[in-house]
Amino acid sequence: MALLDAILADGGRSGISELARGHAVPVATAHRHVVSLVEEGLLTPVGGGRHVAGPRLIRLGAAVDLAQVLARIAAPLLPGLARDLGAVVQLGTLENDMVTYRVKAGNAASGLFTQVGGQLEAYCSGIGKVLLAGLPEADRERYLANGPFIALTGQTITAPEALAAELAVVARDGYAFDREEIAEGLACAAVPVCDRAGAVVAALSASGPVHPGRYEALRDRIGPLKAMATRIEAAAFGAADR
Repeated sequence: MALLDAILADGGRSGISELARGHAVPVATAHRHVVSLVEEGLLTPVGGGRHVAGPRLIRLGAAVDLAQVLARIAAPLLPGLARDLGAVVQLGTLENDMVTYRVKAGNAASGLFTQVGGQLEAYCSGIGKVLLAGLPEADRERYLANGPFIALTGQTITAPEALAAELAVVARDGYAFDREEIAEGLACAAVPVCDRAGAVVAALSASGPVHPGRYEALRDRIGPLKAMATRIEAAAFGAADR
């Protein structure tokens, strides 16, 4: 499996002998393993001793619904975090420029308007800001070009320029806040869930009631949220490369 990881990461640029030496694997052993991987359809030879992902591996990858995997991993973990924070904790992903809520936990979860499987606009929520900030620049610019956005409260960021500035801060800091931007009296903190390469694949938030203008306590949620995101990442992707 370590050799398979190395071959896939190399992307077919290097031969098996070179990769084997670079990973302290006997060359003869490496070639023997690669023959088996090719026979099983996990690798395809492309000449010169080089290999890329095979048809079986490609089919396996296509069969994996990453959002569902993350939701299954997070579901048993989030109730404890919600209890510790005294908040509603949610996991969400971005689909067609909307936040899809995948997991929702907490004693007050039934009282919060979001629903598992439901969607909400991304620009006005903590989860949405994290996901938008994690987009490639061209995709983020395309999203911003759809503005100005509808104001849901007096705190909602509606101007594309202001939202762009907010997303730049989120990308820099690694977390986002919703300061009564989606509903009055409700605020949240959110952090990214990333794959091994550091790409944002989901976001995790903790929401709860707030007194108008009193958002200081949101920062206290960042540490526990990041710790939970790290647990989910480790379970889904293994040790991070970033």
